[in-house]
Amino acid sequence: MSGEGKVVCVTGGSGYIASWLIEFLLQRGYTVKATVRDPNDPKKTAHLLVLEGAKERLHLFKADLLEEGSFDAAVDGCVGVFHTACHVSYTATDPQTELIDPALKGTLNVLRSCSKVHSIRRVILTSSLSTIPFNGKPISPDAILDETWFSDPAVCMEQKLYYQLGKTLAEEAAWKFADNNRMDLVTINPGFVIGPSLQPTLSYSLEIILNLINDARCLDILCDEFAIMINMEHENLTLPELHSLM
Repeated sequence: MSGEGKVVCVTGGSGYIASWLIEFLLQRGYTVKATVRDPNDPKKTAHLLVLEGAKERLHLFKADLLEEGSFDAAVDGCVGVFHTACHVSYTATDPQTELIDPALKGTLNVLRSCSKVHSIRRVILTSSLSTIPFNGKPISPDAILDETWFSDPAVCMEQKLYYQLGKTLAEEAAWKFADNNRMDLVTINPGFVIGPSLQPTLSYSLEIILNLINDARCLDILCDEFAIMINMEHENLTLPELHSLM
């Protein structure tokens, strides 16, 4: 699929999934408008600026998930938007401020910006496996967790699963917003993402791999928590290809 002449936006451009997605889109000829919190921070942007095609077709925009209208300029003129921006952490001093607000309010801020642009044909939200199984239902070994499964915010709150709560609330709000605004929305729900890293910092998934090397006891926790693994360089389907449904 050629993206020549088409403009797309990728939020959270310095992240692990987003970095691979940007490379994928540039390779296919798209012009990419990527949002980052600080375009002048080389630790966050240097690996993007050296990608093939970046000099001609990659544009960085400063944006803040909690700032209303912050994504207006980045999504303007786009045919598609990939919302990947979200803080990943399972610990927080203030869960509401650190995890829930950025996920929920940030997602709605991006969608509101998208709703103002008539050229946008589809919005693809990088959600999480966390939005699926935490509902109190027993999960048998042969259970199939499909689009009818959703985590229950009450269960997440009771178990103090604040990251899962934030992602669940964000996806619920996204679907409601999309329905009310006749928006073509697709969600991707990865659990554990592995593969080579483009950015110089460790992603949460890769940090777990490093912990495995240092402490094999982490393996049991890993198997319990992550039922879905996605290799960024799967021979048949890459995660960027999974996202790129334009």
